[in-house]
Amino acid sequence: MTLDKRLGQRFLPYGANYLDWSDMHELREAVEHGVLFRYQTENESIASRLERRVAERLGAGHVLAVHNCTEALRLALIAARPRSGDLVHIPAVTFVAVAGAVLSSGLIPVLVDVDDSLSLDRTLLPPGTQRVIVAHMEGTVAALPQGVPYVVEDCAQALGARFPDGRHAGTAGYAGTFSFHHNKVLTSGEGGLVVTGDEDAWATMRCYHDHGSARVPGRYPTWNQDAHYGENFVTSEGVAAVQYQQFRHLDEVLAGLERMHAIAMEELPDRQGLHVLPRAAGDVKISLRFRWESRELRDAAVAALTERGIANWTLNKYLLPEHPVLTGRRSLYSDGFPWNLAPGGPLALSRDGFARTRDLLDRTLCVPLSPELPEAGQALAVKAVRQALETV
Repeated sequence: MTLDKRLGQRFLPYGANYLDWSDMHELREAVEHGVLFRYQTENESIASRLERRVAERLGAGHVLAVHNCTEALRLALIAARPRSGDLVHIPAVTFVAVAGAVLSSGLIPVLVDVDDSLSLDRTLLPPGTQRVIVAHMEGTVAALPQGVPYVVEDCAQALGARFPDGRHAGTAGYAGTFSFHHNKVLTSGEGGLVVTGDEDAWATMRCYHDHGSARVPGRYPTWNQDAHYGENFVTSEGVAAVQYQQFRHLDEVLAGLERMHAIAMEELPDRQGLHVLPRAAGDVKISLRFRWESRELRDAAVAALTERGIANWTLNKYLLPEHPVLTGRRSLYSDGFPWNLAPGGPLALSRDGFARTRDLLDRTLCVPLSPELPEAGQALAVKAVRQALETV
């Protein structure tokens, strides 16, 4: 019997463990009202209540719920009113959706190498950089570059994280984006949020995400005379209801992650060839991150954990300089847009052609933590991880 079955948990333990019919008050309300479109409700929509709740919790000026985090990134980029072909500096290690959001907005991604924490290396940014996306990968709070007017924080894996000064991740830059995809701190299967403190940016996002409309809730959409075009990124009441229920458990999830991380740091082996990467106080401890002496040892650890049914993953798939979306520069447009607007030279900033980063990724292994388990169950899970690693 695998570890996840013995502990009564799913193979990938995330916020969906907190889904419970007895707790789905908002979803029941939406279904009973028979209105799942957020702008057609008689009273304040559940989506609006979710946005207000998130704004209060994160200290954000404005919040907008959308279908997914990729759309949230696009809204943040478009609201800055760029020119087609403008450069956007993004981390060389992150999910390809970040590059996809840049390209689908008619902009050009520039891959910036990362530091030892796998966060964007701010020292590589050239003077005059205008647009940067910083990813808080694996819940690790990345430092933001200074003097860049449009810094977008990708907080897909970092809901609830804080900077050393106490501000929530996502609220320190021009805009922040969050994901409710399955493998996130909280989940509704899909779903996203974009937050900003910029009043004009929020107004632009709100119109663009609803076909350019200046909609009044409960009425057919209306357009101002100076309206611009937009798309349909409007979330539904059903999805917002699940997110609201999940958000109610955020503090519980974060506390459970902190507790299991503390247990793990006490119990995990201190051995030659293995380093447990530290976590800062404000990080969201969604996983344990191990750095091995060699890829061979890392791969042996993967095999040992997998054999015992212990969830784990590597990060090599996040190396964008080797991703076909970036290497091929292919486009669905006959003229190659937006790549046809890109400079001729390499769109990458690295001191060694990403050699050090490849080596770091080759030796890195992550094991998820299980916030929903009681302390005794967390201790048992950590013991199983330790026993697996001791065989390597």
